[in-house]
Amino acid sequence: KSSTGLISKTIRPGTTDEKPIATDVVTVNYTGWRSDGMMFDSSVARGAASTFPLDRVMAGWRECVMLMTIGETRRCWVPQALAYAGRAGRPTGTVVFDIELIDFRPSPLIAPPDVKAPPADAKRTASGLAYKVLRPGKSSRSPSPFSQVSVHYTGWTTDGRMFDSSVPTGQPRSMRLDEVIKGWSEGVPLMTEGERTRFWIPENLAYGGKGDGPRGMLVFDIELVAIQ
Repeated sequence: KSSTGLISKTIRPGTTDEKPIATDVVTVNYTGWRSDGMMFDSSVARGAASTFPLDRVMAGWRECVMLMTIGETRRCWVPQALAYAGRAGRPTGTVVFDIELIDFRPSPLIAPPDVKAPPADAKRTASGLAYKVLRPGKSSRSPSPFSQVSVHYTGWTTDGRMFDSSVPTGQPRSMRLDEVIKGWSEGVPLMTEGERTRFWIPENLAYGGKGDGPRGMLVFDIELVAIQ
């Protein structure tokens, strides 16, 4: 039991030590019940996991999920003050949620602290591409420059403006690596499945200052979900 009144219990331990922070975007499966046992909401019943920013959910949900690690399932007893607070049409009193934390990613709206330039510990290729592994992969498989891949990503300009992201939808995007910008064609084959890496892509390996694409060096966080 926490100082706020939230009570929680681990049903199944997680598979990592990583925990989300309040601004992260989480992907979860969950079911919610009223204190009389009536189920009122469930992503499990809908057959699809849900993705949303943690800073936009009820306080009790946010607090509970921030205690969890990836792969964990936790039961949370959320008192009314941390739940729907008596809002019309919502369950009253304590509500109970079983939550499975499938994954989480940083908010695409918050630029990384090193977005302006590659840090000293970033690796560099002969072409000028710089990169740094954020999370190691789960296999030894790497794509070729011609592979079809499934990825999650966010792209920023060096002034911290996010211009594209798959993260808010919760759905990775599929693409061929010979049909993307040169920095992607070179960088993604350096990754293994499950890996997350930050890339600093100079303009000549990005949009080349042409067309409607953003100018200058671009920064991408890329997660290689699968090689298709």
